[in-house]
Amino acid sequence: MQYEAVIGLEVHIQVRTKSKMFCSCPNRFGAEPNTLTCPVCLGYPGTLPVPNHEAIIKAVKAGLLTGCKIAEVSKFDRKSYFYPDLAKNYQISQYDMPFCTEGHLDIGGGKGFSGNDLPEKTIGITRIHLEEDPAKLTHFGKFTGADYNRSGVPLLEIVSEPDMRTADEAYAYLTGLKEIMRYGGIGDCDMEKGQMRCDVNISLRPVGQKEFGTKIEIKNLNSFRAAHRAVEYEMIRQAEELDAGHVLRQETRGWNDDHGETYLMRTKEEAHDYRYFPDPDLMEVRFTPEEIEAIRVTLPELPEAMRRRMMQDYGISRYDAEVLTQDQDVANWFDRAAGKSRNPKQVANWTISELLRLLGESKIDIADCKIQPEQLAGLVDLIAAGTINNRIGKDVFSEMFQTGTSADVIVKEKGLAQVNDDGAVAAFVDQAIAANPAQVEQYKAGNAKVLQFLMGQVMKISKGKANPQSVMALLKEKLQ
Repeated sequence: MQYEAVIGLEVHIQVRTKSKMFCSCPNRFGAEPNTLTCPVCLGYPGTLPVPNHEAIIKAVKAGLLTGCKIAEVSKFDRKSYFYPDLAKNYQISQYDMPFCTEGHLDIGGGKGFSGNDLPEKTIGITRIHLEEDPAKLTHFGKFTGADYNRSGVPLLEIVSEPDMRTADEAYAYLTGLKEIMRYGGIGDCDMEKGQMRCDVNISLRPVGQKEFGTKIEIKNLNSFRAAHRAVEYEMIRQAEELDAGHVLRQETRGWNDDHGETYLMRTKEEAHDYRYFPDPDLMEVRFTPEEIEAIRVTLPELPEAMRRRMMQDYGISRYDAEVLTQDQDVANWFDRAAGKSRNPKQVANWTISELLRLLGESKIDIADCKIQPEQLAGLVDLIAAGTINNRIGKDVFSEMFQTGTSADVIVKEKGLAQVNDDGAVAAFVDQAIAANPAQVEQYKAGNAKVLQFLMGQVMKISKGKANPQSVMALLKEKLQ
């Protein structure tokens, strides 16, 4: 039987704030275990939580970035469960009155993770609510360590509608969500640091059936690639179970990335198992329409809108726009450079082929790059004007990267200006022809590839400064 997957994602994103959600402990990754704690985030009896204003504003901002409706009245609830990562045996979360509802995220329009074309599609977002992160548990074989530095860190839970049908769509949704949250300054979304985590809900139904199948939740997904693999694996596993006549049950499964398979963890809890009720220590949170609008006007240009603008304004391909907008700082850097140049498409080429390569080799961020955007624009314009050629340009760019010196200064100090005088270029060509009689004869005998060798010899004699177009034209003329 042919089946269709129904996929929804629950994504947790740590909010970038100075302090935790309900106390003044620092929200900082990498400190020694259990050194960033206090009686509030350790759940001592009698302590009172105080909401983090910055985290609430960023939760609303995240909703606006994804087209959500913002509730004018919200509240916090207690979600009760017993587990070592929650010292007080309940989590402060939100249940029936979250900050954000009915949003969406657009995906597709390019290549999917598998390399196939991914059509454009809108994925609904059911809700975005704010809660506190539990502690981090690390298993050491016979015992488990609990680090409460993470306990109380503000955490957004973003719940999608079950609108995805393939692993590629799930991957694209996660990628797009990460981009938006980083562009908006909501969080760093570093999955290696646990700042972005994902659970997958997936079921199968026969093609053409409207009713959903039995939902299976997959936890412990620590990368987008793992989420993609887990979805593909679970689609196959569930199809085999259904074809064998087995009845699937609602359950939670883990993901073993080494073995590439899911495994049973527990039968799924229902909402009533958590015994939600309004937190008596926290008042309702209220926003006026004017306050919501004041947050809206602070929103940045989103990645997809930036890509479309760059394609239109700078004449670059979608692929180049996607590469340039993967990192917000790189996108802003390129935007400044392209805006200062008469040749923005060439600025894009130099940014992708040379700047990103050198940044990667040097293991530094764009913020630490010595080249200013206006300086790259200046280099590109020198090449376009014929002052230097591309080969010299790469040498100049390398020195710019090392020193931060402008291209025109380097060209002037080192005498690198391109030789465009036909008489001077003809002299270089004559020297190369005279010095390589064997290759000249090969060319005249019909071996056209030898022309590139002779071209190289001319450039060597001129120390790379001869105009390549003039060299090629004169070589062909003199070798006839």
